[in-house]
Amino acid sequence: MIRLLIVDDQRLVRAGLRMLCESTEDLEVVGEAANGVEAVRLAAELSPDLILMDLRMPGLDGIEATRQILGSRPEAKVLVLTTFDDDDHLYPALAAGAAGFLVKDTAPTDLLSAIHGIVDGDMLFSPALLRRLVDRALDTGPQPSGDVGVALTAREQEVLALVGEGLSNQEIADRLHLGVTTVKTHIANLMDKTGCDNRVRLAVYSHKRG
Repeated sequence: MIRLLIVDDQRLVRAGLRMLCESTEDLEVVGEAANGVEAVRLAAELSPDLILMDLRMPGLDGIEATRQILGSRPEAKVLVLTTFDDDDHLYPALAAGAAGFLVKDTAPTDLLSAIHGIVDGDMLFSPALLRRLVDRALDTGPQPSGDVGVALTAREQEVLALVGEGLSNQEIADRLHLGVTTVKTHIANLMDKTGCDNRVRLAVYSHKRG
């Protein structure tokens, strides 16, 4: 069972997210918070596996709440769910440690898939956001470590390309007709070979490699 904490200052949004999540057998909403201070307190008290985090809230905002929660509970996962997908929100949220960033008009099925993917170790972004992350990293950020000419198997090259497209482990498994565990193994091998320590850097590496 995946234990969730919902953080949003709008009561109707929290109610809608609770209904959606509790319609899935393996998701349990263990608490709700209307602001960042409540989120930090409940995360400590309830030990959720994943926090659905809004960003703009009165008092302590979602970025600082994420930083404080992960500072004390680094094993927790935070999925940002926000109206604002601009860079002024995206990059601070990632710097705070968020494992995913989705806008609130995301399809319900995509949100549920993102929750499961992040708990399984994915970093999840909409394809448009991942594209911006990749473009910015290639233009201005540090280049991914590892030789772009490193030897990869044919299957690893296929998996790498799909990571670069922003697909989750489950989506890659479906596309290549593989088990999710097999996909995870390929991604772990890719990170080891390329020196990329997270999924975003691996996506950047994919585009740099071409």
